[in-house]
Formats: sequence, structure tokens, C-alpha cells
Amino acid sequence: MTDTPVTLITGGGSGIGAAVARRLLDAGQRVAVTGRGEARLRAFAEELGDPENLLTIRGSAAEHDQVAAAVDTTLKEFGRLDTVVANAGFATHDSVAEGDPAGWSEMVLTNVLGPALLIRASIDALKETRGRIVLVGSVAGFVNTPGNIYGATKWAVTGLAENTRREVTQWGVGVTLIAPGRVETPFWDGTGGLPPGELLTADQIADSVVWAMTQPAGVDVNTVVVRPLGQPN
Repeated sequence: MTDTPVTLITGGGSGIGAAVARRLLDAGQRVAVTGRGEARLRAFAEELGDPENLLTIRGSAAEHDQVAAAVDTTLKEFGRLDTVVANAGFATHDSVAEGDPAGWSEMVLTNVLGPALLIRASIDALKETRGRIVLVGSVAGFVNTPGNIYGATKWAVTGLAENTRREVTQWGVGVTLIAPGRVETPFWDGTGGLPPGELLTADQIADSVVWAMTQPAGVDVNTVVVRPLGQPN
């Protein structure tokens, strides 16, 4: 049992994070998921039948002490850590010229600082397993759109992925940036509905994450941009 791989996913109670967790649990892996809402985490665990291989941890991805505690709890419960998935993030869906700055600080802390905190907290454990860091970015981190503050945070994640890879590859730790296009997830709840056109599903993005995680030893898949057919940008 101690040889079974372990993955820690931030923001794992819904959307892409939850889809990745399901895929890994179905494959027999052990999974820890974090989230700020106890009720959402509880509902997710109950939906899956409270599997013994699932650990839910309440905490903010933007708070250093809480991220470090999540890593420590995972290690104490499962004895190892093979992959971390920095998935927690959200958008204020406004612009630099016309938006409300009140929401920007939390978005920047969650989307940019959060992944960096997860890397810092987990790197020692990942060195031991020669594991992998997965950062969930966005097409918005490659394509500029007018005034998009959320997009700016994802440009930062794109840079963080390569900066991290250049440091940790010497220790045998891999880094993968998964950059989805439009995906049908709760991300759009603040906009009043889903955008027009084709959308990917969270399960399709989860397939890309798991594919990158299950490459042969010595293979480091670094950047995966996944769009639905028909998305022009």
C-alpha cells in the first residue's frame, strides 16, 4: 500500500480538480484534495462513497501555513507524495479599466501565489519520489485579451511553470503546465452562464492531466494547451 502513488490537488472539490481526483481514484491511486468550503468537500467525498483512498483537507490555497499543513497532513496519512496539482483559482471576470479592484487581491493571491506556495511546501517530498508538479494555467496565459486581469494571473502561472522546471529538473522532479481553453465548469458561475460555442468538459482536461502524470520515467511533458475545436483564440 505504501508504494501506491499519492496526489495532492488544491481546489479539488469541484470542476477540473474533482475530475482529476476521480480519475486517479478509479486508477487505484491515493488522493488528497483541498478546498475552502467544508460542505463542498464533504459532498464530494459522499458522492464517491467516502473511499478510504481519499483525504479531504479544508484550507486556503493562498495561505502559506494552510498549504504547508495540507502537505504535512497528506504525508502523515499516506506516507509519501508523488504529484501535486495546483488547480485552485478563480476569475473576477472584469477588466483593468472598468473592474472592481476589491476582488483582485484575492484572485492574484490564489492564482499566482497559491501555486508557488504549493511548490515550496511540497518540493522536499517530491524530490524523494522524483515526482511531478502540475500547474493548471489557461489559454488566457498565452493569448492577450483586452483588460483581462485574470489573464494576467495566468500569464504569471505560465512563467512560473518554466521557471520552476529550470530549478527542479536537476532533482528529477517534472513540471507540467496544463492550459485549458473554454471548459464547462463552475468557473463561469460569476458571468451569468456558459459562454457561446464549443466547450471542453472537466473530464477531458483531467484526461490530459493524468496522461502527463503517467508518462514513462524520464519523460517530462512540460506544456499542454488544450482547446475545444472551434475556439479561435
